[in-house]
Amino acid sequence: MKFERVALSGVYLVHLEPRADERGMFARAFCAREFVAEGLETTFVQANVSTNSRSGTVRGMHFQRNPGAEVKLVRSVKGAIYDVVVDMREDSATYLHWFGAELSEHNGLAMYVPKGFAHGYQALTDGATVFYFVNAFYAPQLEDGVRFDDPKLAIRWPRAVSEVSAKDATWPLLAR
Repeated sequence: MKFERVALSGVYLVHLEPRADERGMFARAFCAREFVAEGLETTFVQANVSTNSRSGTVRGMHFQRNPGAEVKLVRSVKGAIYDVVVDMREDSATYLHWFGAELSEHNGLAMYVPKGFAHGYQALTDGATVFYFVNAFYAPQLEDGVRFDDPKLAIRWPRAVSEVSAKDATWPLLAR
């Protein structure tokens, strides 16, 4: 694996290093030793799968407040998504900045999302399927979110938004 630092501190794109032959391809999707060498979380307690019927569907922007703040390792295993993180760390130089990248079954990228970031994505293909590890158990009482269309964030989604849950559509806007 190769770890690519991005403009937001602690966020990484994780590249596969595929080995291909006539049978197909093999690559490690996770290696605790390599994650430790980068100073990244290696203890995950949940693995989640999310499917999306239609291109344009947006899920997010979600996070959990302390003490249940989460680290996520997100990968698209079918189709493609535009994965987005927003820095929610008030003491950060990049507070409320966002970063997005296409994750697909073809490019093999994963997004490492550290604690203190809101996370969401848009399906770029019908049937996009996302698999992700989380290092903390889901705690509904600690769940929070920001609006995917908050003008203060100005996230540039690559497709028109076709579907969003009622909960995601009603997260409060950030104060101006």
